[in-house]
Amino acid sequence: MSTQIIEHIVLFKIKDETDPSTVTAIVNRVNSLVSLPEVLHLAMGPIHRIRSSSLTFTHMLHARYNSRSDLDAYTTNPSHVSVVKANTPFSDDTMALDWVADDIRGDLVLPPGSAVRVRFLKLKENSSDEVKNEILGVLRGIKDKFTEIRQFSCGENFSPGRAKGFSIGSVAVFAGISELEAMDSNEELTKHEKDKIGEHVESEMVIDYVVRPR
Repeated sequence: MSTQIIEHIVLFKIKDETDPSTVTAIVNRVNSLVSLPEVLHLAMGPIHRIRSSSLTFTHMLHARYNSRSDLDAYTTNPSHVSVVKANTPFSDDTMALDWVADDIRGDLVLPPGSAVRVRFLKLKENSSDEVKNEILGVLRGIKDKFTEIRQFSCGENFSPGRAKGFSIGSVAVFAGISELEAMDSNEELTKHEKDKIGEHVESEMVIDYVVRPR
């Protein structure tokens, strides 16, 4: 059975000079928000690996909600506002993407140890809806080619304010980092698929992250 949810990804660049104990407190404050009634899944931790031509981040938050209204309620919840206020002085940069995931299968709450690969695409200016749909089709096809992928979603970002121009996001979930790396030993995309995407993409960011124990 499939489920429609909202995927919410936030990337943080915590200042280099931040004391390790303060970094732990930052992460713990964010992870405490999993108790809010609107949240289906929420986990923040350090990024395992990032590939980007120009942007650098240190930590990632991945959360899930039943609807855009639930995401809005989470955003304005006083507990969330308080955490943002406490953590902001220690962050050099943030970015976020949100999209509707139409066909999520399996448990929405990712168990500790799960590996997550997030891909953000910034399309060339004035890309048509037809181009966007073609790219999303190519991304959806990745799951069918790799048995290591346990869960997959992709979609068009609906919150452009903090997305730095990126407009398409995807999440691939693996049992662990070894399964993710096993997929990397093969090509994710064929040359034909890369060409179909590449001619329309201005830049790409790929983030690998492991869900930490609570």
